[in-house]
Amino acid sequence: MAAAKKSDPNSKLVAENRRARYDYAIEDTLECGIVLEGSEVKSLRDGKSNITESYASVEDGELWLINSYVPAYAQAKSFGHEERRRRKLLVSKRELAKLWQAIGREGMTLVPLKVYFNERGRAKLLLGIAKGKKKADKRETERKRDWQKQKARLLRERG
Repeated sequence: MAAAKKSDPNSKLVAENRRARYDYAIEDTLECGIVLEGSEVKSLRDGKSNITESYASVEDGELWLINSYVPAYAQAKSFGHEERRRRKLLVSKRELAKLWQAIGREGMTLVPLKVYFNERGRAKLLLGIAKGKKKADKRETERKRDWQKQKARLLRERG
């Protein structure tokens, strides 16, 4: 009897910004590393993080994640971390130049989509280069999603 392949315990989704796909039209994505303290990594492994209100910004030739929430790790005691501090994001110079050029265009912004641990156990952030949607675009997205749900329901009933 062959053993079932287990999913890697190190690679797991920590936080997802589901609202971003509703509010923004994501044009491109980029995976980048995050500079974290030890207590932040422990807290992320517990899966208690929030990136819904956060955004990324290029400042002084560096990429920063601003306003992301990583709660204090209970066992860290005096070696804890600030919960809403700015965290540096790790990207290559070429990728940084690409991001700088993208947000230079009108209406483009950097939106964090997911925080997760990769196969090697490293914390990663999926960053989206996005353009804000207007109200009509949001309604269209909602209409399409409702139609997909209704279509799936009809297909289930038929067969």
